[in-house]
Amino acid sequence: MLIVPEREIADLMTREAAFDAVEKVFAAMAAGDAYNFPVVREAIGHEDALYGFKGGFDQAGLTLGLKAGGYWPNNLERRGLINHQSTVFLFDPDTGKAKAMVGGNLLTALRTAAASSVSIKHLARKDAKVIGMIGAGHQATFQLRAALEQRSFEKVIGWNYHPEILPNIEKVANEAGVAFEAVELPGMLEADVIISITSAFAPSLMAGHVSPGTHVACMGTDTKGKQEVESAILAKASVFTDEVAQSISIGEAQHAVAEGLIAESDVAQLGAVINGTNSGRTSDDQITVFDGTGVGLQDLAVAASVVDLAVQKGIAIEVDF
Repeated sequence: MLIVPEREIADLMTREAAFDAVEKVFAAMAAGDAYNFPVVREAIGHEDALYGFKGGFDQAGLTLGLKAGGYWPNNLERRGLINHQSTVFLFDPDTGKAKAMVGGNLLTALRTAAASSVSIKHLARKDAKVIGMIGAGHQATFQLRAALEQRSFEKVIGWNYHPEILPNIEKVANEAGVAFEAVELPGMLEADVIISITSAFAPSLMAGHVSPGTHVACMGTDTKGKQEVESAILAKASVFTDEVAQSISIGEAQHAVAEGLIAESDVAQLGAVINGTNSGRTSDDQITVFDGTGVGLQDLAVAASVVDLAVQKGIAIEVDF
């Protein structure tokens, strides 16, 4: 079995490689060549942690495995560790033997950012100039860096429940040479693209905060009960997702479906837009929503890419197992 430690990931996986892996796996899912296993995600009753498993099988790429991990909300304050912790395990689909163990923390951040970035490429208006960020934590910096590469954005506007951490994303905007402005939520009306990346259980972004033609990427809802945006936004939007089954059960769409505002049939796969079997955005005043629930196949795709690179560079550690 090969081991690629967390410490090596930063020198192996780029945003571009993560984008390519995620875009390809979304397309494979929509074509029926790859599928995710049911998600297990539980509050373990210790350290307020959420822990679970996401896995799947990509028959086209012959990638089989799972990611184990979750969210430990006290890590940063108490231990100086990031709150999200995970490890990816890959298996040989021909034999079932363990093939690789890969540090999943940075990979999770990169693949999550890549997913919203893929949605911007395929769903946002071509002339989008202002991007709004709801959330300014660790993951938000990855989201913004990836998103800024998809359009010629001229301004970043940001809101966070704790405004004192907005400098996190202001720094990213400054590094990219893009103007930054802190706003209250109604200020999101200026945005052509909005990324919401929080761990909220009550919506922040309301329907009155979203202008016609906006693309909204909801990236924080991955558990039953979580909610970042008002259900009315999904009701008046064209809704796309990574995995429909997850979207309506643990994603942002769970609430709109439960309230009877949309049906499962109203949620389309982003991969279908990539493959050209769904037209995606059809007008400049259409609101589009990407419900990024985070699927196991994303993790497997980026992990498989990292293992290949680690082998090429002689970095992978081989052990008998």
